[in-house]
Amino acid sequence: MTTTNAPAIAAGTWTVDPAHTRIGFIARHLMVTKVRGEFTDFEADVEVADDPLDSTVEVVVQMDSIDTGTADRDGHLRSNDFFDIATYPTMRFKSKSITRDGSQFVLSADLTIKGVTQSVDFELGFDGTGLDPWGGERAGLSATATINRNDFGVAFNALLETGGVLVGDNVQIELDVQLIRA
Repeated sequence: MTTTNAPAIAAGTWTVDPAHTRIGFIARHLMVTKVRGEFTDFEADVEVADDPLDSTVEVVVQMDSIDTGTADRDGHLRSNDFFDIATYPTMRFKSKSITRDGSQFVLSADLTIKGVTQSVDFELGFDGTGLDPWGGERAGLSATATINRNDFGVAFNALLETGGVLVGDNVQIELDVQLIRA
């Protein structure tokens, strides 16, 4: 542990293990249920500093890798009604700071969707470190945040006869990340 009481994780370059990492989201549909999805194609650069609170993360997500389990819905999400991936093929995430808030950690980052960049605060969890069967060192992290999709220009919706809307404005982002020490 450092003097900031941040989790003990070795300084240096870490890579993301895509087979054990999930970049997911949850959105309300018809205001009565939740639809879950994820992005399966992404690259990340993670530099852990001597003081883990000074660490940096940059992620580029390929938007065409969206997967909600329904091909028609995924196609609609790729269209200009939602992500317009022909114009905006990637989503970007770049950390700005990691701070301690009581017993919790907050990862502040610039999130860019459809060419719009907004600052987003994620609740950051450190899930531990350990050795894998091949002698490599692994670390687990999790992070969650809620964004308003309209803030990023993802504003498509339809009014329902019952008075609600097709898609909720707030989207929860869920990150479950496994890192491998390079």
